[in-house]
Amino acid sequence: MSVPVTPSARNVFVPHAFPEKQIDLGEVVLNYAEAGTPDKPALLLLPEQTGSWWSYEPAMGLLAEHFHVFAVDLRGQGRSTWTPGRYSLDNFGNDLVRFIALAIRRPVVVAGCSSGGVLAAWLSAYALPGQIRGALCEDAPLFASELTPAHGHGVRQGAGPVFELYRDYLGDQWSVGDWAGLVAAAQASPAKMMSLFKMPGEPPQNLREYDPEWARVFFEGTVGLHCPHDRMLSQVKTPVLITHHARTTDPETGEFLGALSELQAERAQAIIRAAGVPVDYQSFPDAAHAMHTTEPARYAAVLTAWAAKLPPVADTSPSAAASAHV
Repeated sequence: MSVPVTPSARNVFVPHAFPEKQIDLGEVVLNYAEAGTPDKPALLLLPEQTGSWWSYEPAMGLLAEHFHVFAVDLRGQGRSTWTPGRYSLDNFGNDLVRFIALAIRRPVVVAGCSSGGVLAAWLSAYALPGQIRGALCEDAPLFASELTPAHGHGVRQGAGPVFELYRDYLGDQWSVGDWAGLVAAAQASPAKMMSLFKMPGEPPQNLREYDPEWARVFFEGTVGLHCPHDRMLSQVKTPVLITHHARTTDPETGEFLGALSELQAERAQAIIRAAGVPVDYQSFPDAAHAMHTTEPARYAAVLTAWAAKLPPVADTSPSAAASAHV
């Protein structure tokens, strides 16, 4: 029987500039940090795979000038509960539905990077009515993180080679922990995508806080078994912004290097528009995958300008309801 794991017992964490909080959501305790004040619009930040909330730390002070910011550790990452055998897009998403209901308690703009961006789209499609104002998908691998996508290449032609190494050399819940073997295998790998992932002599802090079972469920395709991206995107209900960062094709092998291809970005937009939902697309071919970490000012400017154009939150206070019936 799988049992939730409390990563704090591993004693791998370091202090950060923003205080951390926890909230019990039932199956998991979700860890998060908060910045800004409640008089500003609410913003929920979702980190990339292998990332903890603090990948947003460089941007949070800038964003707090305009938003009440919440940045979370998803289950299996950071200080949030690890849940062996329970990693899926639907479980990640429903954790966030509960988090919005219990911690934020008002409509929120959601912005996620990479797989966090896929979850931002998931929330636009499947969150409770009225929870989500808009979703920013920062260089999200729409279709490209699926095993058998409806459009374009799949995960094994993308980040799959590194996920396979995490699965085999680190193991679920770090049950293997052969970092030296992983580094050697990465250096010997013919996959060009491997060059985009840093493999220092010791595990970096973000990986110390990460359950490698995440990598396995993406590589093996079980993470989205019941959540095909084309169906999810056809259900989105709020405005969406897709940002598309550095990508290229290796001239020697034809291997695509990046989070998602032009074809996949175009298909995602077409599906969202067919659903009757406004979608914006901004291309940043010079930007790193996690722009929010490498260029926090640029990221904050893009997010803030887009969010400023979203429809205002409806006033649902008792006084507003009473005046509507006068």
